[in-house]
Amino acid sequence: LAKLPQGKQAVDCKWVYKLKEGSNEQEEKIYKARLVAKGFTQRKGVDYTDVFSPVIMHATLRLLMALVVIFYLCLEQMDVVTTFLYGLLDEVIFMRQPEGYVKRGREHLVCKLLKSLYGLKQSPRQWNKRFEDFMLSLGFTQSKHDCCLYMKRVNDTTFGFILLALYVDDMLIAAKNKSDITKLKAQLSFEFSMKDLGAAKCILGMEIHRNRHDGKLWLTQSKYTKKVLAKYNMAGAKSVSTPLASHFKLSAASCPTDAIERGHMSKVPYDSVVGSLMYLMVCTRPDIAHAVGLVSRYMANPGKIHWDAVKWILRYLQGTSTVGLLFDAHREDAKSLIGYVDSDYGGDLDERKSTSGYTFTLAGGCVSWRSTKQKCISQSSTEAEYVAAAEAAKEVIWLSNLMKDLGIAQRNVLLHCDSNSALHIAANKMTHGRVKHIDIRYHFLRQVVSTGQIELVKIDGKLNPADMLTKVIPHGDFARHCNSLQILASDC
Repeated sequence: LAKLPQGKQAVDCKWVYKLKEGSNEQEEKIYKARLVAKGFTQRKGVDYTDVFSPVIMHATLRLLMALVVIFYLCLEQMDVVTTFLYGLLDEVIFMRQPEGYVKRGREHLVCKLLKSLYGLKQSPRQWNKRFEDFMLSLGFTQSKHDCCLYMKRVNDTTFGFILLALYVDDMLIAAKNKSDITKLKAQLSFEFSMKDLGAAKCILGMEIHRNRHDGKLWLTQSKYTKKVLAKYNMAGAKSVSTPLASHFKLSAASCPTDAIERGHMSKVPYDSVVGSLMYLMVCTRPDIAHAVGLVSRYMANPGKIHWDAVKWILRYLQGTSTVGLLFDAHREDAKSLIGYVDSDYGGDLDERKSTSGYTFTLAGGCVSWRSTKQKCISQSSTEAEYVAAAEAAKEVIWLSNLMKDLGIAQRNVLLHCDSNSALHIAANKMTHGRVKHIDIRYHFLRQVVSTGQIELVKIDGKLNPADMLTKVIPHGDFARHCNSLQILASDC
């Protein structure tokens, strides 16, 4: 306790109570109480400066899963207890005495914080700095392309690294030898209060189902999906076979135009449902990427048809709740990064912009994907395909460099495209009346093709799985693309 200096402002605090579910159905619920600072009362430049704190990218986590399968690595999980209390503060912060712990006769004094506390704006950043310093002291290095992936060389000819992936307080540890993981666990437990969760079963709501004997690993979100369906009363809905149907013609013209319609739609949890669907799409469900991207364009002012489209997606999830990503070590191309890219032409009914879609696989499973509206209006299908391929090329560079950090060189990454004309423009530095207006930023594709980092390969449009990321397609084509990308139901 200390006197509040003149000119200083004390931060308020409060107790937060939470009933937390057990890690499995057998465990009882946990009653938790935590003292939290009211960070909104902090003043920038006085109580804090920088607040950014990195977390590992989902694509990196999926890449790690693929490597675990390919090299038969051990995968363990740990959790940090009271994470943010380990951070060291750079600023001097005073906080009012917490309710129930006010010292009699010393009510006028305040608490001078020696370490960070939950609720402070800089707490995540200070924790990350503390953990980073500790890992570097153990001889680990950070990936240059994802700073939350830590690696250290070990004596193993098959896979010569031990890896640690950090997402705030959740961490995955992977290595060929269990003894290396045990040693790192002991070092972490000596420095921090840790909870050893054993073999990885769930991370960020993604369930890990592994069959080491068959060399397979599924990444699913079945529990989360069922929870979302139950929350929005869609658990008993009749299922459908595709995320969207062709009769949905979504545009801004269907948005409410008067107060009565807006009042009706304000009672619908549109934002909340789309947010839940986005998390599914970002983690394990590339099959709903195009549909979710489409309905998310109208979150500011959704209409009835937009809400019907959202419910259609939920009905699709009702019948595919156990579907996830499958990584298979026995594929001939398991160690090769393979990409697929496609684009529609002017599919957006509001601005007539095209939609780009790409996906990359390793061990047969998707490690990265995207479905997004292009920033420019393409004047031909060739231009739309070329722009999509240029965006996919950026992801190739990042994924290749990330794998290079782990000692797995990828040369001539195959990027499959179904447009002959786009392949021709990328391979030849031609200037033509129909292509001279294309922004120079997209001609980056020519450079990576000429240097051999990417090899553009022609694929039949009917066999291109990226097609489902750009438009609504029939059930037969959709099922075939999901099967080729190993978006399958778990049998574990």
